Amino acid sequence: MKISESFYTIQGEGISQGVPAYFIRLQGCNLNCTWCDTTDIWKAGVNVTNEQLEERIRHSGQLEKVLARETHLVWTGGEPTLQEREIKDFLNYLNSKYSSSKIFSEIETNGTIKVSDDFFGRYIQQVNCSPKLSNSDMLTQRRINLGAIRQIKSYIGSWFKFVVSTEEDISEMERDFIIPLGISKDRVILMPKADSLADLADRTRDCFELTKKYGYRTITRGHILAWNKKTGV
Repeated sequence: MKISESFYTIQGEGISQGVPAYFIRLQGCNLNCTWCDTTDIWKAGVNVTNEQLEERIRHSGQLEKVLARETHLVWTGGEPTLQEREIKDFLNYLNSKYSSSKIFSEIETNGTIKVSDDFFGRYIQQVNCSPKLSNSDMLTQRRINLGAIRQIKSYIGSWFKFVVSTEEDISEMERDFIIPLGISKDRVILMPKADSLADLADRTRDCFELTKKYGYRTITRGHILAWNKKTGV
């Protein structure tokens, strides 16, 4: 598969924030959101074999913990579902080599690409879907695929994370996704639109106020709180 970077860290976003995680950032994306904080990283990458990726995880000291589900594998990007076949191949490789493995894989997806029916559940245990609003400056027909969102919603281990900064973002989120698809509030996460420590506190307070008003859950960006803009940590 084509990998931009991989490293051992803590999950900084979403419902499993704070969990030990080995991140695998795959090269490429079908979108190009203006506020994306990893664009320069996911545009680059190298081809890595299953054996080489296994060795990267082993070198980090996390292979046994990954196999025991103590450390999550987090597939991110860019848009990792572009390499669905390669993800499956790697997980099949690990499961065949370590028959007692209990790997827990999360995937960070923009929810624009439909995947095969067995991907969620058999290969991916948690879907962190971040549908893009108009604040991404992407055309509607590129950033919204309701069929793909429905597929994600049908999987019980899925969460929907929206990057917001204003009350208008909430209105758009509800109009385009929550109401037409019947997504329940307890599966929705608000995340502040902030890519630096300087903005994070104010934007988090804004999200907290929106949560108080609308009832959605706010989870701030833990990796920015800890490491600011530094990547690979």
